[in-house]
Amino acid sequence: MANPLLVAGAVLLSLVALALGAQRLGQSVIPTYILAGVVVGPFGVGLGGGTIGVPLPELLSLPAALGVVLLLFFVGLELSVDELLADRRAFGLAGAVDVGASLPLGFLVGLAAGFAPLEAGFLALVVFNSSTVVIAKSVVDAGWLGTRAGDAIFGVVVVEDVVTALSFAVLSALVVGGTGIDLAWSLAAGVVFLAALAAVTLRGAARIGTALRPLRGDLFVVAALGAAALIAGLGAFTRTSEAVAAFLAGGLFQKAGLAPETERYLAPVRDVFAVVFFLWIGVQTDPLVVTSVAPLVLGVGGVTLVGQLVSGYYAGRAFGLDADGAVRMGAALTPRGEFSLVIAAFLTAAGTTPTLSETIPAFTVGYVLLTSVVGSVLLHRADGIAALRRRVLGIERGE
Repeated sequence: MANPLLVAGAVLLSLVALALGAQRLGQSVIPTYILAGVVVGPFGVGLGGGTIGVPLPELLSLPAALGVVLLLFFVGLELSVDELLADRRAFGLAGAVDVGASLPLGFLVGLAAGFAPLEAGFLALVVFNSSTVVIAKSVVDAGWLGTRAGDAIFGVVVVEDVVTALSFAVLSALVVGGTGIDLAWSLAAGVVFLAALAAVTLRGAARIGTALRPLRGDLFVVAALGAAALIAGLGAFTRTSEAVAAFLAGGLFQKAGLAPETERYLAPVRDVFAVVFFLWIGVQTDPLVVTSVAPLVLGVGGVTLVGQLVSGYYAGRAFGLDADGAVRMGAALTPRGEFSLVIAAFLTAAGTTPTLSETIPAFTVGYVLLTSVVGSVLLHRADGIAALRRRVLGIERGE
């Protein structure tokens, strides 16, 4: 007899125990949630399969979709156009250095691996976008929040997110729209939707803020979640992608001055659905397929991690940080996470070639696991790396 509550309770409590273990080791909890999904899913012990009668992929699909929406919604919520414009020269230079080095590197690595240009483009986005969730928690834990280095890190992350969102919108249209007239209609619908959303953000954000700000507690949660889901659904309907639409919806709420209320009331809801999303990724993952792409993960991981350390360092220098701060920035930008997994989930459902629908999603899971662990270690050892750099070069602190 089907018992979804029994399955949900067992899985969630197991996740708590595993996450506490990861935190004790100073690691991100995201890999823990993914690995837990692999274990309890149909490719692991199959919890919820034949004996209990609860198909986990189907059970988790809707809350996982809401997890995607809320993760990208909160990423967009951090997009403060006013702050970016206030220090636009520094953010522009730092972002240009980071994007100009990291994104082409991922594309070239994809071509070197034998991928077609479209496939290499998706691989570039997967290996390019730093994890806002992992970085935000790590920066807070490291005590860098509010420092010049912390501001630079989050500014470049925002630039990365904007570039990734726009690039993902174009590439996903190429996959879903096919070629010829269908592709033209798909791109046109996406452009119209994005233009309409931008117009609402610029001209109607104040009215939205006035309407929603009086709401409190559960009413605000329902209204904000409903707005984010509706906008994401319209994005999917116009083939823009629900992830990009959710990201822009977050920007709309930020422009409306609703960031404090959203953080207060909706952050716990986001965290719960985000856990389900990472769990769902693991449930869908065949460990044998991930193992088959392990050489690709290690090869690409080695190249791109070093590339991110270098590009992050020079992005920090372009922002005006000293050498030690630039080392911190390079280390902080190495973890990959939610946006990469969102791209992988999209390709699993919509990919038109085995590389898009199987290889890149499996690679992404392995790559996120690798960079989350290695990136967390690098970030927490950034000051040691900076000291080692000074000793090797024979320079004094601050030079």
